[in-house]
Amino acid sequence: MKYFPASARPASAPAAAARTAAALAAVVLLAATGLLAGCSAAPVQPGDTATRASVRTQLPGLAAPSGEPDVPSLKDAHPQAGQAVRAAGPFDDRFQIDGLAFDGHQVKGTVRITSDVSDLLELQIVAGFYDAAGQLVGTARFEHHADDDGQQHAGPPEETQEFSIAVPSAAANTAVSAAVAVPVLVNE
Repeated sequence: MKYFPASARPASAPAAAARTAAALAAVVLLAATGLLAGCSAAPVQPGDTATRASVRTQLPGLAAPSGEPDVPSLKDAHPQAGQAVRAAGPFDDRFQIDGLAFDGHQVKGTVRITSDVSDLLELQIVAGFYDAAGQLVGTARFEHHADDDGQQHAGPPEETQEFSIAVPSAAANTAVSAAVAVPVLVNE
């Protein structure tokens, strides 16, 4: 019988497997610790302009929006009695409005996307209503959200959206014309 010192003895299969597993676990633990250590944020030091600029969430002179999008061009529109017209908006080059009409109670039409062929995700149409002198007497909104109907659309993308916007009650007795603009338009 040969005698081997403990450090030079051949390992049995279970002992070798256990040592291999332990070594592998140690490597995985070290790798995970190294990866997680790389994900921690470094503290911001006073005077460190590069770090401070990268975490800034406000820009001087830029106020956060509040309320609904405004359409300044509605104040400048002065449609004649019985008319429904388009007022200028930020997305005018991306859609057409077909069948725009005002019947004294509501303004209606169909927005047709012309910028590309994709599903309409978000749409907001603002209607301004005017008195006989062409002065703005009230506004109302139509909103479309792609997830409102709860259905998945199959087939070709939706490129049109019908809308109808009622005269607000405060302007019901004085509104004789309307203008519409689109301050929100999101498509895929």
